[in-house]
Amino acid sequence: MISADRRITRNKAEQRVFKASRLVGFFFPPSLTKAKLTKQMERLMALWETIEKQSDIAAGGAIFELPMRSIRVRPI
Repeated sequence: MISADRRITRNKAEQRVFKASRLVGFFFPPSLTKAKLTKQMERLMALWETIEKQSDIAAGGAIFELPMRSIRVRPI
């Protein structure tokens, strides 16, 4: 799952539900959330291979932040 809605990362009840879903989540950093849609898509495409690899190795319920500059995702 890819999202700009970071409430899941801050709200404990939403975190529990997300972890129970066994999805792997990737969230935009606040600076990218405020960027133009074209910049968001550009960054998403630059990270797509990293997202695919991390999705394959991460446990269900894992939550990551997509970086603005590097290609390393950060667990939240």
